[in-house]
Amino acid sequence: MMEPRLKTSMLVGALIRRAESVGGFAAVLAKGDSSAGSILVILAEKGRKVGILERLLQPNGSYDWRDTGNRPLENALEEQKFLARRREFDPDLWVLELDVPSAERFAAEMNESV
Repeated sequence: MMEPRLKTSMLVGALIRRAESVGGFAAVLAKGDSSAGSILVILAEKGRKVGILERLLQPNGSYDWRDTGNRPLENALEEQKFLARRREFDPDLWVLELDVPSAERFAAEMNESV
């Protein structure tokens, strides 16, 4: 039996509130499907991009945040091209940028609350 899933727009709102609650900043760079869109998070700390995480469905039916394997994109043009390719492949994709203190700890906590 499948568990009911939280709408993507609600999860995005929760991520934004969480980033702001720890003194961080959040921006929605692209909106996707409000019910079932996937989410990509560009994680930054003090303006320096440190990672790109994606929320992925696991074989057991749960979700987990995983590193995309792409290096943080410091060059704005490189970042735009990467995001355009991802949105072309998945137009329902949400893209967030979260600039938070202790980005590594924040990412670990994202997995604890999925």
